[in-house]
Amino acid sequence: MSEDYLSQPLSLGLSTADETRPNRSSATSATTAFGTPISPYLNYDPRFLQQQQPEFIFPEGANKQRGCFELAFSQIGSSVMIGAGVGGFAGLYNGLQVTSALKQTGKLRRTQLLNHIMKQGSGTANTLGTLAVMYSAFGVLLQNVRGEDDDINTLIAGTATGLLYKSTAGLRKCAIGGW
Repeated sequence: MSEDYLSQPLSLGLSTADETRPNRSSATSATTAFGTPISPYLNYDPRFLQQQQPEFIFPEGANKQRGCFELAFSQIGSSVMIGAGVGGFAGLYNGLQVTSALKQTGKLRRTQLLNHIMKQGSGTANTLGTLAVMYSAFGVLLQNVRGEDDDINTLIAGTATGLLYKSTAGLRKCAIGGW
């Protein structure tokens, strides 16, 4: 079938004898002028569903890339999930060592392992999530202030995140965190 059928007006292709019938049973045998059947149940032309549209909706004249907040949310979510996974594995390792040293078995060992996994996993997820929020906030702020999105923003945002995160630990650790 050629592609020019979409540019032509819709014609149901019904004969005059079919149009004069008062019942709706004539819709079951109706076809368009191009031979494609019309659905007898929904009364639509299926060629309207074959339009190619963009996968995402963008405002008129916008460039098709993700905005800074969309990138920030994906970075934050990824950091939290990675932190939970890494922390969970570290908690499993520590839990196995502790429960083996205490010679725990059965339900008590299983409960202690779950406690270690959940405690260390949530703590690491919280830490990495906090760092990602600060980094993303600094990145968005610098992008809006400077008006550019380049590697300098990345370096400044990383340094500011390290300085702020370690600011309560003292001046020396703060400088190490910003390095």
